[in-house]
Amino acid sequence: MPMKETGTATGWSETNRWDRGASWLAYPDETMQRASHVLGTDAGAIVVDPVDAEGIDDLFTEFGEVAGVIVLLNRHKRDCAEIATRHDVPVYVPDALAGVEDDIDAPTERVRRQIPGTDYGIHELTSNPAWKEAALYGDEDDTLVVPEAVGTADYFLAGDERLGVHPMLRLTPPRKLQRLEPERLLVGHGHGIMDGASAALSDAVRGSRGRMPGLYVKNLKSFVLG
Repeated sequence: MPMKETGTATGWSETNRWDRGASWLAYPDETMQRASHVLGTDAGAIVVDPVDAEGIDDLFTEFGEVAGVIVLLNRHKRDCAEIATRHDVPVYVPDALAGVEDDIDAPTERVRRQIPGTDYGIHELTSNPAWKEAALYGDEDDTLVVPEAVGTADYFLAGDERLGVHPMLRLTPPRKLQRLEPERLLVGHGHGIMDGASAALSDAVRGSRGRMPGLYVKNLKSFVLG
């Protein structure tokens, strides 16, 4: 499998579905498993860290008219500008990602605590020159969206983990997330966790350091052996 596919995505796959949203993989066979999300809110559909795909607008319309696009990681600009321009909406940029708007070729709007008109609060996870990340938490149904700090793609997972801390964050896991008790967890790489999310998150953070050597060995073997 390629690490990251390019070109027009025509075979996208829906991965998560609940009454207030859905997720998709634009390229289901890539190793990175880049996941994107659409959230149904009182303001309309909010599109999160999107990788564009042919026909994906049909998925958006199931959750209302697109009201905005949000980027949650400085490396996840992805196709935010293209989708925002197509729907004539802004790209929301959390304060934790200050400066990212300079690289987005579409109108942007800085947001601090909340996506306007929605119940999705913004939680800063990391803000330094190399890594700027925020998470979303929907109070109405306890949905947590984390773009990079944790994931379910294979290269995130050690042993029998359902959810793993990013390999580069294993020594400094995102302990802020332990304050939240989500019913479902959507990630930026891999399939979301639609049941037992709070327990999976707690286990991932608690076991981050102890399982780090095993994860590194597994990923090294995968890289060397293909």
